[in-house]
Amino acid sequence: MPAVIDFENVPQLFNGLADRYAGTDRKILRHRDKDSNAWIGITWDEFRERVRAMAGFLYSKGVRPGDRVAILSENRPEWAITDMATQLLGAVNVSLYTSLPSAPVAFILHDSQSKIFVVSTAIQVKKARDVFNVCPDLEAVIAMSEPKQGLPEYAVMYDAAVAAGRIEYEEHRKEIEGFGENVSPRSISALIYTSGTTGNPKGVMLTHRNFCANVKATLDRIPVSDEDNHLSFLPLCHSFERTAGYTAVLAYGGTITYAQSFDTVARDLMEVRPTVLLSVPRLFEKIYNGIKKSVDQGSAAKKSIFNWSIKSGMQYVRATENGKKAGPILKAKRALAHKLVFSKLHEKLGGRVRFAASGGAALPKEIGEFFMAAGVRIIEAYGLTETAPVLTVNPYSQPRFGTVGHVIDGVTIGIQSLGDKSIIGQLSGEDYPSSLTTEDGEIVAKGPNIMLGYWNNEAATKEAIDDEGWYHTGDVGRFEDGYLRITDRIKHMIVSKGGKNIYPGPIEDGFKTESLIDQIMVVGEGREFLTALIVPDQDAVRSYAKEHGVTGSKLSELLASDEIQSAISGILKAYSKLAVGHEKIRDFRFVTDPFTVENGMMTPTMKLKRRIIKQNYADVIEEMYAHVV
Repeated sequence: MPAVIDFENVPQLFNGLADRYAGTDRKILRHRDKDSNAWIGITWDEFRERVRAMAGFLYSKGVRPGDRVAILSENRPEWAITDMATQLLGAVNVSLYTSLPSAPVAFILHDSQSKIFVVSTAIQVKKARDVFNVCPDLEAVIAMSEPKQGLPEYAVMYDAAVAAGRIEYEEHRKEIEGFGENVSPRSISALIYTSGTTGNPKGVMLTHRNFCANVKATLDRIPVSDEDNHLSFLPLCHSFERTAGYTAVLAYGGTITYAQSFDTVARDLMEVRPTVLLSVPRLFEKIYNGIKKSVDQGSAAKKSIFNWSIKSGMQYVRATENGKKAGPILKAKRALAHKLVFSKLHEKLGGRVRFAASGGAALPKEIGEFFMAAGVRIIEAYGLTETAPVLTVNPYSQPRFGTVGHVIDGVTIGIQSLGDKSIIGQLSGEDYPSSLTTEDGEIVAKGPNIMLGYWNNEAATKEAIDDEGWYHTGDVGRFEDGYLRITDRIKHMIVSKGGKNIYPGPIEDGFKTESLIDQIMVVGEGREFLTALIVPDQDAVRSYAKEHGVTGSKLSELLASDEIQSAISGILKAYSKLAVGHEKIRDFRFVTDPFTVENGMMTPTMKLKRRIIKQNYADVIEEMYAHVV
């Protein structure tokens, strides 16, 4: 559905919605109260009052249009209140991942010249202490929680700031409201720093026009309503959640409920019972693999029922496409499949999810079709931080899993030859439907959602946006009957010793539904053949070992056993049997430490830091090639 009001900048969106829902009990935000442990709702009137109060406090601290306000916080009401207060002043939100250590926090604050730093927990307050004196533009810290040792003299508690801000807002109301009214669509709304796999992060300058145009175009493709409830758990400093799980939910008049933490999402889903679910593929993979693991460990009859249920569910989906109706026999089969298999999935999701949206990485086709057969369609989208972020969306009625769908309105995507750099095909959102099919090339884009550039980095901006205005995504892909398929990142491409170009991403994606494999990274740059580093799923390994009579209490003992080694070898051989010669995986090694953000082997957006992983496991990799002459 389209947005419930029209808007050209974020202050217009906020003020228009606050007026629309004034005097009602409609909740815009919900969160778990730490004292009562109950879910608490915040109405639009309460939200507006708190936003204005925070705007008043920021104004009193000298924040003016164009100034930067940094936020280091988990998803919670204070994040939205601070962001919206920043927008009303015409200032710029600089959000940081809570997982970042002090050094990159200092870099971002210093690079962005942030004036105010808003932090959440005692852990984040400590980071503020660590960096304050090395960030000369930083004037004050606002803390949502007070650490045991108290606050430094330059910090104030969040509640105290809001209380003081109420008075400031009333005294300077006319000037503050004037800032919001004069925000240009080309004014910067946020600096989102890309995590990057190498070097320092770059500050992506995203304007009000970028966000607003992207939200309105995306909503035209998504079947949402003002009765929808979204459970927010992806980081709000990520452009996917910021646009689709925050600004877009505001625009369609829905409700945002904040998960207590990422670790409590499974429990929160059942308590909150959202109607819309926004996630990266990792969540869907874990749910699917958990169900499949239970099936694989069951009887032959259980496996047969599982496969029959998926088949029946997909038959029902196909029969009801484009408004058609299923016959009584197919309805009965679907109802039985739901009772026997799919009801468990719906329970895990709270029982009310109408559809889910997935972004940030590829969603395996097998998982997408399973959820669709179960009655939960996953709409896969594609984009980057630099595109605010949505470029394409799979249609709700006819998704094609393995692709990222059709170009949204206002956006044009071209496929640029990797050889002579010519555009070999392009589509705009207005060209839908289309049957365009192209060869692989770099995906380039134009549109109102393309970033202004990188903050204080003209060289990087010129490298990303060419003279013809194309933004170069760095992704390789092609059009298939008007649907965009992503192959991989250009910089991830492996060139074998024989000169073959190999994209590891699609290969790794093929193992996401294997219960024994938690993570995998394909290796082979400059080598005779491919190998893999595999992080095992420890629970699945222990269950498999028990089922097959493997003794040993330590994980290392189980992984060294012939049974586990043979099981993984069998999985790799099954893949290699169907792969072309240069993409076969000839050997593997287990690594027991998962690739995580905390140990530096993943970015905050859950992408592998391949260079770091290869450095960390250089000896293990060399071992796999030791016998090659």
